[in-house]
Amino acid sequence: MSEKTILPVQPASVQPLRATGTVCGFAVRPGLFLLNGATPVPGGVSFTIHSIGAVRCELCLFRRTEQQPYAVLPFPDSCRIGNTWSMIVFGLEITEFEYAYRMDGPYDPARGLLFDRTRFLLDPYARAVTGQSRWGEKPAAETAYHARVVEDAFDWGAFSDPHIPFQDMVIYETHVRGFTRHPSSGVAHPGTFAGLMEKIPYLKALGINAVELMPVFEFDELAEERVVDGRTLLNYWGYNTVCFFAPNTGYTAAVEFNREGTELKTLIRTLNANGIEVILDVVFNHTAEGDERGPFFSFKGMDNNVYYMLTPDGRYYNFSGVGNTLNCNHPTVRQFILDCLRYWVVEYRVDGFRFDLASILGRDEDGGPLSEPPLLESLAFDPILGRVKLIAEAWDAGGMYQVGSFPSWNRWAEWNGKYRDDLRRFLKGDAGLAQAAVQRICGSPDLYPPDKRQNASVNFLTCHDGFTLYDLYAYNQKHNEANGWGNTDGANDNNSWNCGAEGETDEPAVLELRDRLRKNAFAVLLCSRGAAMFLAGDEFGNTQFGNNNAYCQDNEVSWLDWERLEQNQGLFRFVQQMIALRKVHPVLRDATSPTACGWPDVSLHNGEAWNGRMEGETRQIGVLFAGRNEENTADDLVLLAVNAHWEAREQQIPAAPEGLRWRLVLHTSCAEPFAPDIPFDGARFTLGPRSVAVVAAERR
Repeated sequence: MSEKTILPVQPASVQPLRATGTVCGFAVRPGLFLLNGATPVPGGVSFTIHSIGAVRCELCLFRRTEQQPYAVLPFPDSCRIGNTWSMIVFGLEITEFEYAYRMDGPYDPARGLLFDRTRFLLDPYARAVTGQSRWGEKPAAETAYHARVVEDAFDWGAFSDPHIPFQDMVIYETHVRGFTRHPSSGVAHPGTFAGLMEKIPYLKALGINAVELMPVFEFDELAEERVVDGRTLLNYWGYNTVCFFAPNTGYTAAVEFNREGTELKTLIRTLNANGIEVILDVVFNHTAEGDERGPFFSFKGMDNNVYYMLTPDGRYYNFSGVGNTLNCNHPTVRQFILDCLRYWVVEYRVDGFRFDLASILGRDEDGGPLSEPPLLESLAFDPILGRVKLIAEAWDAGGMYQVGSFPSWNRWAEWNGKYRDDLRRFLKGDAGLAQAAVQRICGSPDLYPPDKRQNASVNFLTCHDGFTLYDLYAYNQKHNEANGWGNTDGANDNNSWNCGAEGETDEPAVLELRDRLRKNAFAVLLCSRGAAMFLAGDEFGNTQFGNNNAYCQDNEVSWLDWERLEQNQGLFRFVQQMIALRKVHPVLRDATSPTACGWPDVSLHNGEAWNGRMEGETRQIGVLFAGRNEENTADDLVLLAVNAHWEAREQQIPAAPEGLRWRLVLHTSCAEPFAPDIPFDGARFTLGPRSVAVVAAERR
């Protein structure tokens, strides 16, 4: 057998990309097929798009602000592999053009096929969308969505994620615009990413360590514009995504042509540098294209029957409640969602995602629930997403409710809706809730097995959807008349209590009771195991005036009124101190190493020491957490005592272990809750009506 000749290795030389042909006068060559979207390359831009059903694809180039293309480039056969078109176009300056696509293919609505070669289509992978750089400003003329090419020159420097353990998180849910839009915010750039960044010192002083931003992907706030009682209402919340890869340019203080995302990246980097993680609220259950009556600008023209769940006659399933439902477990859509989340983690360094109506992500193409949804499994095991938080709103508008049963692979956490509902009812004095309240405070062991419990439950009493904490104890009924739907929108089961007067009042006894109930709520939330979350502004008594569905209110109904921070300093200081207390005692957040004294991890002292009895009328509970401190050098013993009854009760405490003594840390019946003046002999004290107390062990 003859030996093979070994060729010498030649040194590599970097050769510039060269054109292989021309299309409509532009030099072109096959593009970067594995890179979706528009990607700058030396001398040009690579455009990549895919469609299963299309037979032809055209790239349309536009001058800025113009609606008719100055060039239309059909993709040649050499620029197609499989169902993907990719073409590098040379000689393009990214600051001088916008782009869209047109696709041709079969038109058969009964089969869900809507190809129309006359329509301009927004690239689903676009990094920036034109048309609304300034919030609420209409373009001069009706415009189609175009995309811009984005050049990423952001310097992350020596970036390092905080990687806060899940159970240690105190999450602050906020709306980027509403957080600083009110004139009282005092920031230089109200209603923007930059404005939020100006408030980072406030967030650090408060003590939270994560912000959850309501949708920041590009959406059209003018899509549902209407006037009610002389006030313009918009799609304020943003749960109606136009483009999943593009940040909402209406949230920037400066115009960022071809540098879109810079301000948001700066915000994320600065928050992380201050020990605060960033979680994005993402909406993969539906899009802004709506149903048959909705607009047609992207997925409908790319592959309508692939991206959306359709009935047998080609109409749209509506498990989202807003018109359409993404077909999340189709392989193409699944890959799109994975690509999107990876992009936000790699390019924006996002720390986690909260998935709106996440149960939809577990439905098959006919809407039925899957036992092991491929999408949820893919996200759980993806290496790029390996350390980000995945948080599910474990229900949808189609009736699927999965709190405690959402497929997780020990990676997915849940907004614990049962925590909200059970503790709202218990804290306002409803009977029959003591057992449920104990379960929720202890991390919901009835819902989550021990191997999942550490990173399963996001405990909350308020969020953007529903009453603020102030309104929870000021209104018995929702007051959504300003939304224009005759007060028919929004939830009716608020489990709220006005304390004897509906809305605003100057009755001292009512005001005192309301203040105490809000402090009770914060005390219980921050002494519950699992991650804790609350709505921005709750810490200083922000109100929505009884509106529990302020999705359309871009005004003082939704904007945080920072004057209330000065008016409610007592509540603000209480929340600060509760967050600090939670950080000092690891047993409040999760089970720790066993105690040296031999006490169990959790024990009940419902009025009497070691009393675990709970009947239907039980409204007093005492939950004692026992473990070790952060250094694992001493026992950490904390009792949370809650009296939801309208009469005072005696609270007994077991004798402290040797070398320790009990200290009454707080009592919400006192004028200064963290300096309680309640008589306490180390064994018992009076737990005032509708009040919460915390007792902790300290060295003698």
